Amino acid sequence: MKFAFAGIDFLGGVFEALVASGWQPIKLFSRPCDGIYDQNDAVVALARRHRVPIQLSRIRVADIEALSAEHGRDWALVVAGYPWLITGWPGRVRYALNIHPSPLPDGRGPYPLFRAIVDSYESWGVTAHVLAEEGFDTGDILAQDIFSLSGAETHETLLARCQMAAMRLARGPIARDLPALWRKAEPQGDGAYWPRVTDLDRTLDFRQPVDAILRRVRAFGAIETLARINDNRVFVQEAHGWTEAHRHAPGTAVHSYRRQIVVAARDGYVQITRWSSIPLADAGKIGR
Repeated sequence: MKFAFAGIDFLGGVFEALVASGWQPIKLFSRPCDGIYDQNDAVVALARRHRVPIQLSRIRVADIEALSAEHGRDWALVVAGYPWLITGWPGRVRYALNIHPSPLPDGRGPYPLFRAIVDSYESWGVTAHVLAEEGFDTGDILAQDIFSLSGAETHETLLARCQMAAMRLARGPIARDLPALWRKAEPQGDGAYWPRVTDLDRTLDFRQPVDAILRRVRAFGAIETLARINDNRVFVQEAHGWTEAHRHAPGTAVHSYRRQIVVAARDGYVQITRWSSIPLADAGKIGR
């Protein structure tokens, strides 16, 4: 089947999996990326390898009509990690679907992985659904890949697992059975939209138990959490800890060795082992 892919490297494995399954790419829709948190180098390279056009601006109805004029209506628009709502596709293209990194209807929104760990979900997954015009991540479900989460899950492990699950969906049910899945797609039912996280969501609260603090550190991983230690604000990438009765005020730095800092929490201590100072110019932007 012919398809256009809309997304970035985050779930770019879907693009690769569909090509490997014999689907023919006809266009890449992506967006400008900062090269730090978002990248599109891999999908752009794949599009160039297959000599298909690349568009970095938002998809408009005219773009869909242009593809249908050239290729007919019998193609699929496959979306994965694309920030803009796409409308006007019904009647112009046969299929339009989104691959979303959550077990919908839970976890609608731009990036639900952080909260999946912070809220201690026992299972997670990736969903392929019909692209809805009325809102993000609300369309009828085509297929899901669900897996269990461990108590030691990190942002990086969950990201990798979602990427692998998305590729399984792409090369499995989507590549093999999309017309049949389309005919029997099931409504999602009630769900909740999870907004983009804020600096406050990333901030460690040492008044919480050690387990909750370390879970938040794991949830953000290389994206980093934020912490106030005495009068300093820092980015935290890695921390460990233990429970122990004490009389220190939560948030007090009670011990340091080289670049390791031990901070009192409600029921024990958190040892921050990888951190960096927040530049003065950015300090006022960080939630407490």
